[in-house]
Amino acid sequence: MISVVLKGHDYKYEIGELIKTFGILKINFISECENYLNKTEDSLLLINEVVESNDVFIIKTQIFKNNNLIDSNKREYKFKKEDKQIDRRKELKRNIKLSIYDVLSKIYSKSSTPWGILTGIRPTKIVHELLDKNVSLIEIKNILKQKYRLNDEKIKLITDVAICERKYVYPIREDLVSIYISIPFCPTRCIYCSFPSNPIDKNKNKVEEYLKSLFKEIKGTAKLLNDLGKKVESIYIGGGTPTTLSANQLSKLILNILENFDITELKEFTVEAGRPDTITREKLLTLKKNNIDRISINPQTMNDKTLKLIGRSHSTEDIKKAYTLAREIGFRTVNMDIIIGLPDEGLLELTNTLEHIQRMNPENLTVHTLAVKRSSRLRENIEDYNLSREKLANYMLNLTRNYSGKMQMYPYYMYRQKYMLGNLENIGYCKNGHECIYNIQIMEEKQSIIALGAGGISKIVYPKENRLERVPNVKNLDEYINRVDEMIDRKKMQLID
Repeated sequence: MISVVLKGHDYKYEIGELIKTFGILKINFISECENYLNKTEDSLLLINEVVESNDVFIIKTQIFKNNNLIDSNKREYKFKKEDKQIDRRKELKRNIKLSIYDVLSKIYSKSSTPWGILTGIRPTKIVHELLDKNVSLIEIKNILKQKYRLNDEKIKLITDVAICERKYVYPIREDLVSIYISIPFCPTRCIYCSFPSNPIDKNKNKVEEYLKSLFKEIKGTAKLLNDLGKKVESIYIGGGTPTTLSANQLSKLILNILENFDITELKEFTVEAGRPDTITREKLLTLKKNNIDRISINPQTMNDKTLKLIGRSHSTEDIKKAYTLAREIGFRTVNMDIIIGLPDEGLLELTNTLEHIQRMNPENLTVHTLAVKRSSRLRENIEDYNLSREKLANYMLNLTRNYSGKMQMYPYYMYRQKYMLGNLENIGYCKNGHECIYNIQIMEEKQSIIALGAGGISKIVYPKENRLERVPNVKNLDEYINRVDEMIDRKKMQLID
């Protein structure tokens, strides 16, 4: 438990997120500290104050325990008169966070905060911004260490990823977009899932109706994009589990996409085959016949006990059979997702998963650190599960890095989420030439992503203005079916700006 007093500013959210990275989950923001100091016993009191004087911000942080001052920090930030207001606020927040970080890191282990003061989802953006200004790689690494307090391992990760991404992100072409298609059906709902997902056995009668509305949205949105001269660079059909659709339904969906959008510059088409209990030879042949070049077969774990615990109705043997079938049919790129920190899993269980995947030898391996999301069953019943804690989660992430190296893979994209174990990250690894363009573009937000279907969120990018606008579709299946015209109009209002 820590109580916090802020003076001269009100960056509660940013400070709260930073403090949580030290494993402090109970944070009490209070307005006054005098009475508190007289009553406090075992909990900590942190006071952060900002005073502005003659173009200089003086930032002071003090931390008390049992009425005693145990550490303090003072730093100054001088701004230039020509600095934009937004840049002043950004730098002020960074310096406030540094002052607090430097005090807390003397009390708590720095090893528990490998990302320093960074709490955002896309840390690679900092590297891209600096590279755009022609800052050298050596200087960038020094900035990440001194100004953001990242450790050496995370510095290497985000600089390696950013350099890999740049050949796909730049030069920015405003005439190119990526397309995301949501298929919100699954065989069962996994306990950690927060995505739009409807059990297929209870909604079979709605699939055709959903596809009819989806085809309408595809046609209407494609016309908007075609009229604006937009071409499609990558397509990603996700969910849910797209392969809950029949082979015939998949074929109709893909043809509908290809016939409506301008695909003259299409470089990549991904379909999440995801759950092996939905994969059949007929469906994979349908995908291959329609020139799908990238699929995902996502085990999450190769331990049967865990599969049952997380709500999956297939076995590790089913995963291996589905993968063998995909290799036999001849897809260029197969991705496999795994999750570290699943209930009751440790290094032994993860090693078993990685040994299986190494033998299968996919082109992509996406490693997710378990995030206990608000809308998941796991969050609702968190006390029922034994989750890997921070230090173990870090060991597990390091183990996946070692195995990816053995498989001749390197990191090509990464991102972070709230509520992740150990304040860690998700990393996509690939063999040379098998980077997923869609994954890179969705993370770096330099290209518009047009999302269709229930729960899809379009991200319209305006590079010259450094602006991004989100255009959400409704999540509810029936609402989407009934309001699909509105989903098209929402995009029209944003695209025809």
